[in-house]
Amino acid sequence: MKLLSRLRAGWAQLAPGEFAIGAACCPFCGPSLFVRLNHTESGLRCVRCAASSVHLSIGLAVAQTLPDLSERDVCELSAAGPYVAHLRRRARSAAFSEYHPEVAPGTTWQGVRCEDVQALTWPDAGFDLVTHTEVFEHVPDDARGFAELRRVLRPGGRMLFTVPLSDAEHTVERARLVGGKIEHLLPPEYHVDPFKGDAPVLVFRDYGRDIVQRLQQAGFDEVRIMRPAFALDWAPLRHVVSARAA
Repeated sequence: MKLLSRLRAGWAQLAPGEFAIGAACCPFCGPSLFVRLNHTESGLRCVRCAASSVHLSIGLAVAQTLPDLSERDVCELSAAGPYVAHLRRRARSAAFSEYHPEVAPGTTWQGVRCEDVQALTWPDAGFDLVTHTEVFEHVPDDARGFAELRRVLRPGGRMLFTVPLSDAEHTVERARLVGGKIEHLLPPEYHVDPFKGDAPVLVFRDYGRDIVQRLQQAGFDEVRIMRPAFALDWAPLRHVVSARAA
C-alpha cells in the first residue's frame, strides 16, 4: 500500500518535459536511483527510501561535515523520515522532537516528544550536533531559538540546517509577535506541516545572507552557507547553513 501511495503521489507531480532519472549514492540507503519528476524541490526523490531534496541536502551536508556519527550525540528537530531513521542507526545517541503549541515542552504528544526551540528543556551542552530543516522561518523569536540551540551544544559542536534562503542582503521580516498577538508586516504566507495533518504554519521571515551575522550574534562562529556535493548535477538540492558553537 505504501508503494502504491508513493506511485500515485509521484504520478500527480510528473511533468514529462522535466523528468530525469539517475544513479547515485544516497546518504541514507546507499546506491540508489533518483527520480526528478519536475523542477521543484518536492519533485526529487530517492527511489529506495523516498528521501526528498531537503532530506538529501541535510544528509549530504552532515556526511561531508561529520562523516562518523558513531561517537556523536545528535539532536534533530523532527521525528520522522529517512534522515531520522539514519540518525537512529548511526549516531551514538539521537534526540528527536516536534513542535506543538498546545503541548508543554518536554512532554509527549502522539508518542513524540514536543519542544519549543525558543525554550528547550534539554540540559546545557548535551549534544555534538544539532540539525533542523525548514523550521526557523516559522519561529517568532529566531534570536532566542538560535541561542537555545547554542546552549544545548557542546563547545565546538556543530549546527547544520536548511531554511528558505534568498540571495538578498538582508532578511525580510514578514510578521512578528507583539504582546502574544501576531502582527503582519507583509501579506501572510504559510507552509504546511505534515506532523499536524498539513495544517498551515505562518512564515515569520524570509532569510537573506545576513543569517550569518544572526548566528554569530547567537554565539556561533565558522558560519558558512554550503551547497552539498552530489553526483547528479540536475538534482535541485538546498543550501545548508553550517555553524560551530564558539
